[in-house]
Amino acid sequence: MIQLTPEQIAEYFQRSYTTVDGLWFMKVEGKYGFEAALDIDNEVWKIFPKIQARTLKSLCNLGNGIDALFECLTTKLTLEGFKFNAEKIDNRSFKITINECPWHNLMIKSGRGKLSGKVGTLVCNTEYSVWASEFGENIGFELKDQICQGSQSCILQFKSS
Repeated sequence: MIQLTPEQIAEYFQRSYTTVDGLWFMKVEGKYGFEAALDIDNEVWKIFPKIQARTLKSLCNLGNGIDALFECLTTKLTLEGFKFNAEKIDNRSFKITINECPWHNLMIKSGRGKLSGKVGTLVCNTEYSVWASEFGENIGFELKDQICQGSQSCILQFKSS
């Protein structure tokens, strides 16, 4: 067996994860069309963030609430290679400013940049709303700006009522 460093192992899984996401989308798109692929992709993103959130909560022994969401979501974004700043606004809310999105970058690299805004708007609203709901029914999410829609950054806001 080849002995890999922890960084090489992480890179292997990161590439596998992003590749399978794009590959399955393109195969579904080829067979059923873009709109059907996007619809199925959105259905996946209604479930996958639940798994991610629950896994991180379990690994870190965290419960519900805005602080736990902040910790888990910033961990997820870091692991996935996002470049971002996160700031707590007060004890009930926080904002994440994404300056570089690896998913958008992959869309550009694959020559599908024109589709990034449509995919990003649907998937990000779904994904981050699910993340918020996994930490409490009283936590809301709002997507303020998006790189894939021409903004300099994506702005994600989370607030507990």
